[in-house]
Amino acid sequence: MTATDNVSKPALLSPSFTTVLKGLFKTMRPHQWTKNIIIFAGIVFDRQLGNTQALVTVTISFLLLCLIAGSVYIINDLADVNADRQHPRKSKRPIPSGQLPIPIARFAAVLIPVVALGAAFTVNRALAIVLAVYFLLQLLYSFKLKHVVLIDLVVIVLGFLLRVGAGVLVISVDRFSPWLYACSATLALFLIVGKRRQELLLLAEKAGNIRVTLDQYNLPLLDELLRVSVVCTMLTYLFYTVEAPSPLVAGTNLALVTVPFVWYGIARYLYLIHVKNEGSAPDELLLKDRHLQISIGLWALSCLVIIYLTPNVIGTMPS
Repeated sequence: MTATDNVSKPALLSPSFTTVLKGLFKTMRPHQWTKNIIIFAGIVFDRQLGNTQALVTVTISFLLLCLIAGSVYIINDLADVNADRQHPRKSKRPIPSGQLPIPIARFAAVLIPVVALGAAFTVNRALAIVLAVYFLLQLLYSFKLKHVVLIDLVVIVLGFLLRVGAGVLVISVDRFSPWLYACSATLALFLIVGKRRQELLLLAEKAGNIRVTLDQYNLPLLDELLRVSVVCTMLTYLFYTVEAPSPLVAGTNLALVTVPFVWYGIARYLYLIHVKNEGSAPDELLLKDRHLQISIGLWALSCLVIIYLTPNVIGTMPS
């Protein structure tokens, strides 16, 4: 063994503090925190973006939710470390690759949720309860429920509903439509079914070794679930646009203007997975596909105009 070998091995076994910190942050999946933006649904659709105190409260709740979600990803990677080492892409993650030592990951997995839940309790007791339920549900998912066919999909949908609920509970809302819960649930189901389908295609015969439930799924089933979830997503959103509380759309059907953007976003996602055979998760596709970004941006802009500007314009019109 050469002197060079003696120097290089400890460097690999003992990564620097900066390397560990970067590995920890990467393990918390900040690119997937885009899912947590849905916590702002309550304040946006209740026309309270101009309420500074409410906006600060929801923003703090968003950051705490990101910390909780990040700690869940750490725990998930710890639980799946052996399987991830066999995965063509996941093997490069900090824990399976050795960038983030397992003892440090375990310490962070305990410390972060404790701090986040404690901070949530000082903000709003209901928020702390929702985040605790979310955290426990994700732990059940990581260690048990993700191995139960179909239930794994249900748990992920429940996670999205808890995100929406967290944003509604921390402020006082008057015009938030229950149909938005239905829209969130069906859209989440659509996206996770699409992700499962791409995982099945990407991993092929190794699928069952890496994710147990993939052995119990096949393309015909996932394609059928994808079709059903697409129809449900569009129907629930259509119901929302016509059944939302009248202050939301100034007593008009202007919200129907946003429907084409929703349809195009869904159609674009289907195009990417069926025609382009994109294997990325939905949040990763969102970060790199310009068409998706534009459709979502136009949808968001049209919603903001309808919710915040239209009532003022109509209010100034002579009767």
